[in-house]
Amino acid sequence: MSSPVQSLDVLDPVNIEDPYPLFEALRTHNPVYQIPGTEIYWVSDRAQIEEALNRHDVFSANLTGVLMTDSAGSPVVFELSAFGSAVDAIANADEPDHAVHRKLVLPGVRPGRIAEMESAIRSRAQREIDALVSHQGGDWIERVANPIPTQAMAQVVGLPLEDADKLLEWAMSGTEILAGTTRPDRMQEIASATADLSQYLSDRLEEALAAGPSSPVPGIISDLADGVQAGQIKREMAVSILVVLAGAGGESTAGLLGNAARLLALNPQVQQELRETPSLIPRFVEEVLRLESPFKGHYRVSLQETRLGETHIPAGSRLLLLWAAANRDPDRFPHPNQIDLHRKNPQDHLSFGRGIHFCIGARLARLEARVVLEELLARTRILELNPDAPPRHVPSIFVRRLETLPLRMAAR
Repeated sequence: MSSPVQSLDVLDPVNIEDPYPLFEALRTHNPVYQIPGTEIYWVSDRAQIEEALNRHDVFSANLTGVLMTDSAGSPVVFELSAFGSAVDAIANADEPDHAVHRKLVLPGVRPGRIAEMESAIRSRAQREIDALVSHQGGDWIERVANPIPTQAMAQVVGLPLEDADKLLEWAMSGTEILAGTTRPDRMQEIASATADLSQYLSDRLEEALAAGPSSPVPGIISDLADGVQAGQIKREMAVSILVVLAGAGGESTAGLLGNAARLLALNPQVQQELRETPSLIPRFVEEVLRLESPFKGHYRVSLQETRLGETHIPAGSRLLLLWAAANRDPDRFPHPNQIDLHRKNPQDHLSFGRGIHFCIGARLARLEARVVLEELLARTRILELNPDAPPRHVPSIFVRRLETLPLRMAAR
């Protein structure tokens, strides 16, 4: 249960660890809230979020600047031009480029291809969960939540599974750009890591280009190579798309799996209901997505002076559209802070975005979560937090992911 909001300081560690009182206060009293001293606005009201999403001509998806903490501890805007340019690939692209990027990536996440991955994901989950159960528990994040999504991302993109560890490290450092708590010196380190990831993916793309249609490795990277060969996109853009996929694909589902296990550990009655009726697990996954959106929001930039609701928005302003705040709106979700496995609108949350930028990896994320939770519940009769080692969240305004989640388990 969330405690009352103490301040509207978005960088207050209390608000980062438990952001929901702040989100409720903003949604109720300041639905379009300007972060003091910046031209960044947090949008927490569902109707105004959807208005911004629908006004593509005014609110661009290009990621041009984000919130950062300066050396004095105050919020400031970090201009992504410091990294060379704005991020304008796939999820951060506008039309007509977005449609081209999405069309090239879609074959790699078509329903049949994702369904084919279930067996491999289930085998990994069984192996890792059995290892945890044999030791009566351990860190769920290290053993399951981080590695399994990274391996699945590598498989769907067409990257070597043996590179999963370094891909995980790159992905987690990449989303630090959006954390808000990141300071200037760390931004420079992240820039170096991002350059390393880009070079790695550029090398893999070159291999796919050299292999051509005869490439033995299926995956999105081969489809992008075909797009480069056909003149649909430039090589540099193909690398940018791969950077976005490598960062978001593992990070978001890692957050989902960690959040799901924590909520199960806190709710033994939900555990029991799901063990008795496993067909409800997909509904539980939707409740986890709603309650603990792995990405709390997504940025937009205003291309011109405008208004959103009653708020004047200057040209060049950045908006953080807060999925996580809208997902707990009591007008749309009765008893919004509770798990309800029988909601009439289980998929009405915004955790995968909405409209043309709806998350292209949503099907894979749902599959991974369902399979992992099926195996976890089938293999345990007790699942609880370790009282001697409380879970810890990543200090970020953007991601809702656990750094550690020590669990205690007993086999069924």
